[in-house]
Amino acid sequence: MRIDGREGSDNIEDRRSSGSGAKKVGGIGGILLAAVITYFASGGDMGAVLNSILSNAMQQQPSTSTHRQVSNHDNQYAKLVSVVLKDTEDVWTQNLKKYGIRYHKPKLVMYRGVTSSGCGTAQSAMGPFYCPVDQKVYLDLGFFDELKQKFGAKGDFADAYVIAHEIGHHVQNELGILPKVHKMQQRVGKVEANHLSVRLELQADCFAGVWARLDEEKNHILERGDIDEALNAASQIGDDTLQKKAQGYVVPDSFTHGTSKQRREWFYRGFNSGDIKYCNTFK
Repeated sequence: MRIDGREGSDNIEDRRSSGSGAKKVGGIGGILLAAVITYFASGGDMGAVLNSILSNAMQQQPSTSTHRQVSNHDNQYAKLVSVVLKDTEDVWTQNLKKYGIRYHKPKLVMYRGVTSSGCGTAQSAMGPFYCPVDQKVYLDLGFFDELKQKFGAKGDFADAYVIAHEIGHHVQNELGILPKVHKMQQRVGKVEANHLSVRLELQADCFAGVWARLDEEKNHILERGDIDEALNAASQIGDDTLQKKAQGYVVPDSFTHGTSKQRREWFYRGFNSGDIKYCNTFK
């Protein structure tokens, strides 16, 4: 992805140099499986998932504050994050204006280890997430390292896809989709709530694809292999792939993000169309 010399966003809260110094609790696959269990118990309440799992993780960690020195490695990630966020701001501001919607730019919080969020304690083991309460994206930059080293999803556009996916949840919030679906999840059973969660996540993948297409048309950001990097990342973090690695088998009714195939297909549908009208995963 071409980022050199390009403008970054001002809507970033950089908390990398401060935090609790907590260690990771388990791997992403294990945390996601724990999230599934909590999701069942909470009746499909994503806020309960975040608060429960993150607080449980924090109970295992020291709460003393530390000051960290930011590495050059982190600064390279930070530059990518800033440029991608700025591009999403430009794309969604222009795109949603066509539908008479004013896009409110979200904040993105970069951190290492642990930080606070409107949805509870943000802990690195959770991976990136969007909190609709404070309308911020929370991103522990260590996730990018794990994405490459543990899941084999290499390349800067794999990282860009992750950011664009979380921003996709903010777009859902702007469109009124996110609060509507969360209310629906409160009224249905656990399996149905999980199915609704999958539709939300696949739509965010599709929105990420729409962003990639429109940003390419405007800024010519893509280099050879970038879309393959995004598709590979989508595949590596599919529910079926994660569960198979973690426990050797899959439980489809517990899926909350979609299969590897579904995630690839919906990203690519968004990229091919460049239009959110083709991202209706609830149809």
